[in-house]
Amino acid sequence: MRKAILFIISLLSISTVYGQSEPAAYVRVANTFRQFYNSNKPDSIYKIFGPEMRQTLTAGQFRTANEQLKTNLGTLTYLEFLNFNSPVATYNAGFQKGELVMRLSLNSENQIIGLLLQPARGPADAPANTVINDPAVTEISFTHKTMWGNISGTLALPKNIDGKIPVVLIIPGSGPTDRNGNNPMGVNSNSYLLLAKDLAKKGIASLRYDKRNIGQTLSPAKEKEMRFDDNSDDAISLIDLLHNDPRFSKVIVLGHSEGSLVGILASEEQPVSAFISVNGAGSRADEILTEQMKSQPAYIANGFKTILDSLKKGKYTDMVDPALYPIARLSIQPYILSWMVNDPVKEIRKLKIPILIIQGTTDLQVTISEAEKLKKAKSNAVLDIIPNMNHIMKDAPVDHDANLATYTQPDLPLKPELVMDIVTFIGKLK
Repeated sequence: MRKAILFIISLLSISTVYGQSEPAAYVRVANTFRQFYNSNKPDSIYKIFGPEMRQTLTAGQFRTANEQLKTNLGTLTYLEFLNFNSPVATYNAGFQKGELVMRLSLNSENQIIGLLLQPARGPADAPANTVINDPAVTEISFTHKTMWGNISGTLALPKNIDGKIPVVLIIPGSGPTDRNGNNPMGVNSNSYLLLAKDLAKKGIASLRYDKRNIGQTLSPAKEKEMRFDDNSDDAISLIDLLHNDPRFSKVIVLGHSEGSLVGILASEEQPVSAFISVNGAGSRADEILTEQMKSQPAYIANGFKTILDSLKKGKYTDMVDPALYPIARLSIQPYILSWMVNDPVKEIRKLKIPILIIQGTTDLQVTISEAEKLKKAKSNAVLDIIPNMNHIMKDAPVDHDANLATYTQPDLPLKPELVMDIVTFIGKLK
């Protein structure tokens, strides 16, 4: 299930649409969902799922996702109807610990065929446990002004600095991921925060930041205006910021997950000392998405393939099946197209700097073969395969549920070999 969840998240931002008033059937189902959710009855929610949803995930998988949502956000205090753009009704979903946007789709039998929770647009208070509490580390919040708006983030430094030190730009992965490696869809790992702390204790500074429309980084762009290159543009701007900081001797770019491709593109445009890919894909986005769709029902996989084939020809698909709306609606097709034109293998070949490729063996999203593609494209790169490291860079078994359990354990340390490999690699840079 995690593959499907992360896949959907990676393509979404928030947009405002205008439509009709809330249909009576949606009023009933939305209220029923809230009642069952607050009563800890995920199986009752599952019973009102349509066949399309049941083919996508099992009752057990939904039960796990529901539990993660309840743990991270608490009870659902209110649902505020925003608009209806058939067949999707949009609500502000107010939880004890935050607000999300909920999109709900029903079939002719008033069964749920689409249920999507996304981060609400607007400023967000920093979640708990997002500050490094270590006497050896100093943290400084920053706001970097760009032409489109401000990027917010955190600079982590060793407490006692003797001369110039190297600094690592940590580029976040897919979806609504904030500067600490968390998102409101069940990921509360603090992976980037832990990485920043571990690096600082080894004498290496780092800069981590909120992506556009995540946390405290806000963008005026509408969903249909978002492009993949926006991510690399932001990274390029931050690299320039670090280059001009007299405290730093070297700038190293580290991209995690989807951030790996972002980091590769940014490193082509700005002079950096080295590039590090952590659990990054070596395949194009359309290849990744096609592979992920193999776990979906045939009608969804085939429908999505038709849309991808059109995008490859530079054409958008206006009429999208309701079941595909969360992942392929018209307003996000431009982003998908801008993402899939970038080939990580071709792009990494252009880099003329030292490269470290790190991949975990128990990663549920990215396989070892993806790291090997990057290594093959750049034979002089260093490839480190870390046993039992999962996608969020923590020790995890192969077992799916036990692996996912680490996603909600922010105090669980990173895999020690990860930090050791990064520190050793940076120490050898000239």
